[in-house]
Amino acid sequence: MSASGGLPPASPNGVATGDTVGVLDWDSNRFLEAYFAVPMMGAVLQTVNVRLSPDQVVYTIDHGGASVLLVNDDFVPMLEGIRKQLPKVKLLVLMSDRAAPQTGRLTFAREYEDLLSGASPDYRFPDFDENTLATTFYTTGTTGSPKGVSFSHRQLVLHTLAQMAFLGIAAKQGRLCRDDVYMPITPMFHSHAWGLPWTATLSGIKQVYPGRYDPALLLKLIKTEGVTFTHGVPTILQMLLGAATAANTDLAGLKMIVGGSELPKGLARQALAQRCFGSRRHWRRG
Repeated sequence: MSASGGLPPASPNGVATGDTVGVLDWDSNRFLEAYFAVPMMGAVLQTVNVRLSPDQVVYTIDHGGASVLLVNDDFVPMLEGIRKQLPKVKLLVLMSDRAAPQTGRLTFAREYEDLLSGASPDYRFPDFDENTLATTFYTTGTTGSPKGVSFSHRQLVLHTLAQMAFLGIAAKQGRLCRDDVYMPITPMFHSHAWGLPWTATLSGIKQVYPGRYDPALLLKLIKTEGVTFTHGVPTILQMLLGAATAANTDLAGLKMIVGGSELPKGLARQALAQRCFGSRRHWRRG
């Protein structure tokens, strides 16, 4: 699926205006494409939190009304166990980086990259009201069942513009500009990675998508790709510091917005003491 082609008619149960398309994936280029392609088709993007329990995954997909799922084959075993509980889902599309994608006992209409290669490069984007529903996701850590949150196209555009302006006007501390290299370490399925993938794209910034969060890989990407801007919860910062210490390296020059929960003073001091973020001017607490 892409903004240029959409889903070709490989199935009578394709994507129509107003349909909901759920994504089960790690932070990837495909997920970023879905951030744009699905809403721009007039459909609704549902970012499925794959860290929830299987029962809660069932609840969120069913409650969100997803009829199509884009599925990283890492999640095939989990989806096999709950597929019969998802009667609204009519179409599965496989996503994989493996030479031999794993499908298990599930039936997939097509593989994602095959859909792209077979799609037309021409696509006439539909026109719709700015208040049209664009995305939805579900909260975690609340009482009872996860709570659905939705955003319109207008809300996402305004949030992106405001975020770009706010981060771009900083002289040094926490500034995000087109000379930066961006990598999310807040999952794209969790609060839309705080909206920063849209902001980074609008800003024309080089972006690095790490897939599943592996400390050694994150550290490698930061160094080899020159990542200068990221964001995450305090436990992610702690994980990065541990990886840097184990590798006997530093994270000098990396700017990080920390949010989601309060940043412990001890953790902040640890980062500054190790000069992991170059200097105090590179540090930002969100």
